Amino acid sequence: MSASRDRIARNPARDQVAIVGIGRSPYSRDRDGCSPGSLVLEACIDAVGDAGLAKEDIDGLIGSTVSAQWVQAALGIPAVSYFANPPIIIGNQLVAAVGAVHSGVCDTVLMYHHGYRLPWASRRAAQDPMRRRSTVGVADPRSWWGTGHNDPGSNSLFGSSAYAAWAGRYLHDYGYGRESLGHIALNSRTNAASNPGAVYREPLTMDAYLDGRMVRDPLTVYDMDIPVDGADAFIVTTAERARDLPHPSVLVHAATLGHTDYGSEEQLRDLDHSGQVVVAERLWARSEVELADVDVFYPYEGFSNIALAWFESVGYCGRGEGGEFVADHWIEAEQRIVIEGRIPVNTHGGSLSEGGTQGAGHLREACMQLRGAAGSRQVDDARVALVTPGGFYFNSQGLILRTDI
Repeated sequence: MSASRDRIARNPARDQVAIVGIGRSPYSRDRDGCSPGSLVLEACIDAVGDAGLAKEDIDGLIGSTVSAQWVQAALGIPAVSYFANPPIIIGNQLVAAVGAVHSGVCDTVLMYHHGYRLPWASRRAAQDPMRRRSTVGVADPRSWWGTGHNDPGSNSLFGSSAYAAWAGRYLHDYGYGRESLGHIALNSRTNAASNPGAVYREPLTMDAYLDGRMVRDPLTVYDMDIPVDGADAFIVTTAERARDLPHPSVLVHAATLGHTDYGSEEQLRDLDHSGQVVVAERLWARSEVELADVDVFYPYEGFSNIALAWFESVGYCGRGEGGEFVADHWIEAEQRIVIEGRIPVNTHGGSLSEGGTQGAGHLREACMQLRGAAGSRQVDDARVALVTPGGFYFNSQGLILRTDI
């Protein structure tokens, strides 16, 4: 193995850290009287209890936009030796938690993330005067960061504008119709029907998808994640300690982030030079399992075309073959994707139907499947989960989770 390859493959934390507690503040489109902080606390209390621990057992806090210091004070956690608030998506929090626990900086991390409907994403939220104070007031919040992204309004290549541009290029370059995106949306909606916590559970047909309100061509309202109020929390500790706790351990087998030198919307060279490609190369190099070992797959679909790119990037098919691959593995009678007849995709309904919490729902569902606790959605003998949160600009991430068996 070359020195470069050996560096990429180095993974001393493999299977040494586990997710042992899961908590949730239910996702909602119409919940009044909540704040990001209240949602986070609800999920955190649930996660600590689920792990069979007390607040005194927590010595690390890792979250997103609700500060770790605030959460510590609100929960009354006496002392921590690690705290951080890395940016979303959820893989950032998990990678930080694995590093902190494996290095011994702390022993038990409470990790959390929330979704919160802001005025620009929800008509109902725009009518709430308290929520109007929660937005930064510009189309691209990175203008605060001094990175040159400061062009507000409809001409900003940010968020849905950028993903729509790349979706249009993908369909054009590879000769697909919008049905290729529709398969992603329909799969999420079908699986959400079995998830009582999903916000959109009613059936969606391909005809209804194609007739959906166009937001930014070619992306419709069905191609974009659903703004929700809700939060998820997780307890992360050593694999050794996990074996003494109430639930089956979910081991973090491999975890990585990915970014390229031109990792922004308008500068990305192409999908062959994206953060997803960086993630896939390093994830498989650091893993002792292979793609054929995966039992459940959770590709992020904050925008439907992201998922098509993930099918390609992780190795299920070649570049530009995602639309064809999904069509070949589409079960018409079930209205969902099942890879090779055994591997379901986004069993919980994903961002497009369960609700958009930037990958936290994908991580939670993967853990529930590996615990054998997913109810009617449970996949028989699920032992390995592949979770790929994030898009393909600046927040691509990959996680391989497995059971402790």
